[in-house]
Amino acid sequence: MALQDSFRGGAEKFRPLLGVIALAVAMTVLRGAYAGLTDLRTDEAYYWTWSKENVLSFLDHPPMVAWFVRFGTAIFGDTSFGARFAGLLAMLVTEALLADIVWRVTRDVRATITAVAMMEASLYFGMLMTKVGPDVPLVLFVTAMAWALVRLAESGNARWWLAAGAFAGLAALSKFTVALLLPAIAAFLLVPAWRGRWLRSPYPWAAAVIAMALFTPVVVWNMQHDWASFRFQAVRATEQHPWMLRTLGEFIGMQFGLVGFVLLPVVLTGVVLTAWRGYRKRDPVAILLSTAVLVPFVYFLWKSLSLRVGDTWPTFIWPFGFAACAINLASMPRDGWSAAFVATSWRWARVAIVCGVAFVVVVIFYYLIAPFNLIGRTDPVGGEAGYRPLIERTEAELQKTGATWIATTDYRTCAMLRFLLHNRVPVVQINERGRYQGFRAPDMSRIAGHVGLYVAREPENNPAIALWKSIPAKREPLEHVDRVWRGVLMDTYAIEKFSGWTPELSPPPDSPLFGWRWLA
Repeated sequence: MALQDSFRGGAEKFRPLLGVIALAVAMTVLRGAYAGLTDLRTDEAYYWTWSKENVLSFLDHPPMVAWFVRFGTAIFGDTSFGARFAGLLAMLVTEALLADIVWRVTRDVRATITAVAMMEASLYFGMLMTKVGPDVPLVLFVTAMAWALVRLAESGNARWWLAAGAFAGLAALSKFTVALLLPAIAAFLLVPAWRGRWLRSPYPWAAAVIAMALFTPVVVWNMQHDWASFRFQAVRATEQHPWMLRTLGEFIGMQFGLVGFVLLPVVLTGVVLTAWRGYRKRDPVAILLSTAVLVPFVYFLWKSLSLRVGDTWPTFIWPFGFAACAINLASMPRDGWSAAFVATSWRWARVAIVCGVAFVVVVIFYYLIAPFNLIGRTDPVGGEAGYRPLIERTEAELQKTGATWIATTDYRTCAMLRFLLHNRVPVVQINERGRYQGFRAPDMSRIAGHVGLYVAREPENNPAIALWKSIPAKREPLEHVDRVWRGVLMDTYAIEKFSGWTPELSPPPDSPLFGWRWLA
């Protein structure tokens, strides 16, 4: 009888753990269906084009996203699922790291599964970790960096600094916004009582050297190309605009939608309490996690007063927030909070998770099987879908006109044409050539002296646009193609016969065909 009771008790103890594993498996299957059954969005196709190149870095971002895409397509081919496969794996590894962080700090199963469940309950991760983008590897590697620093705080073994430096370097190879975590790392090093020990130790400095060494490809590429990507991204940080409440409202609303309508206030409350406890007690892990959320969040909030903050920019901070919130829930009884307040806090966390997971599931099914468009032209996924008819009409015109190549004036259109045509036809963006520095040249024997097609979203084909003064090509209108998603007109594209001019793939930097559109 005692053995039976013991077995029953063990089963009860591990039932929540099995539940969160089942949740992660089920959500992974849903993400896999989304990854395989929906076409790439335009930026995703753009990153897919990067994966076909052998360059050190790129104008928009460091190269890690291209390596992730290349890994997946090497296994599953040039398909939507192949391009997104690495994101499916990154989500699972990130959840495992997050669980280990919370477990090592709390030794509390309930807090551990809460952190993982929060990640599944956030649209940022429950769905969008499937999206091809630099934020996917960034999330993975900054979480791994935090995991290494937690292992350092737990064990005191200085060699964990080296692992943290390596993960920081990989994060820097993913996206430049990793720099916003520097205050958290500095606080982790300098605020606790151990600062004297670590400042005298060679290990933190060696970690910094490792991180910078891994970042070297990006630095070398920029040295070779007039610091192009640094200047490209610095515009967002330095450009001044009048204050606009609209962009502030967009940012706040976006965080409620992408983190969770209930989950966002729950997590921010946990982060603030973790910061209060961490800085008061000089607890290194609490300081690291809370500062990694609060400093970037306040920065993005400030920028949103004058600039539209991109939907993915804050993605990387929220795994720190989930960990901080879960650790705070486990720590509240020890901090002297009343039993009623602790119980209420756990209840709100459960409500946030249930509502969040339900919302993520509904959104995924909406994009997979729903026949209607609830958002209209502003739909973030549908707004970049429906390219198949354009591809079919383009292929038909290639046959009718004898054209052997395609010209575009937008990198998104260029990327979608390349992906959906499977590179069967050379596709060249004839302007903004600075985006393609170091890229392999297309087959010029099919371009020079040959008739092409110009494919562009209207009104980019308007002859009054200044760009066309630099392009003495002859253009003859052929067709107009509507891009429609679930009955809603998203865009209209022009297909034109294009002749009498051969594009210059490497124009000088002062050419109007070289420069790119600024981000702010």
